[in-house]
Amino acid sequence: MTSRRKASIVAGFVLVAGGAWAFQNRRTSYMYEREMQNPAADPDDADVPGEWAFARLRYRSYGGWRRSSWGTDANKADRVFTQGVRRLTRVHARSVEEIIDVDSNDMFDWPWLYAVEVGHWVLSDAQAKKLRDYLDRGGFLMVDDFHGSQEWEVFMEGMRKIFPDRDVIDLPDGEPIFHVLYDLDKRFQVPGRQYNWSGRTYERDGYEARWRAVLDEKGRVQVGICHNMDLGDAWEWADDPQYPEPYASLAYRIGINYVVYSMTH
Repeated sequence: MTSRRKASIVAGFVLVAGGAWAFQNRRTSYMYEREMQNPAADPDDADVPGEWAFARLRYRSYGGWRRSSWGTDANKADRVFTQGVRRLTRVHARSVEEIIDVDSNDMFDWPWLYAVEVGHWVLSDAQAKKLRDYLDRGGFLMVDDFHGSQEWEVFMEGMRKIFPDRDVIDLPDGEPIFHVLYDLDKRFQVPGRQYNWSGRTYERDGYEARWRAVLDEKGRVQVGICHNMDLGDAWEWADDPQYPEPYASLAYRIGINYVVYSMTH
């Protein structure tokens, strides 16, 4: 089977599976632009609904709200990545993102949630319980752009509240999430834009990229953990000729696989 034929079949299944999620035309991003690092102008079709939208989790950080925490790379990264979803799949994607506050029941309207810089998040018991309920109902959380041992421990403080009964595992190459659309056996560390001047793919002591997860009792990935990499930066600067294309391309493939997986598993 050709890769194009495979992509068409998988993407068509996504449309059927995604039909269970109501078409969405609500927009919350305009409410939170002050907390975003890189707000972008609305496209002409910003008010056109779609069956999927980039849903970004808004959470609290140490020291209160921090623009450089949940809103890092927002919302340019969200919109550039969504352009890739539209171009490379048949998912009916809305052009603009949805901001989901961690206290809001709105998260239950979305099959895929993205949280950035989770090495700074702080979750209350009630917020952790809501996230656990969301994930156990079939939701999917993708976390990205946190680096090194200190940020890992902060992230795990929240994860232990969400999943006191489950462990984080390293995903093997054969895991379906790496093959649902693109075959991703040959993965490598995706750096942020800082690579353009530092020449380093890592930050802090996060020398090696780690693809990790929390699985449910049936082996389904509930939380896809991208540690020691910065996919959000790669999406945000994919249109920058100085940012290396191989990193941007892999970041797109990883993100799209995670989106398709979330809507088909």
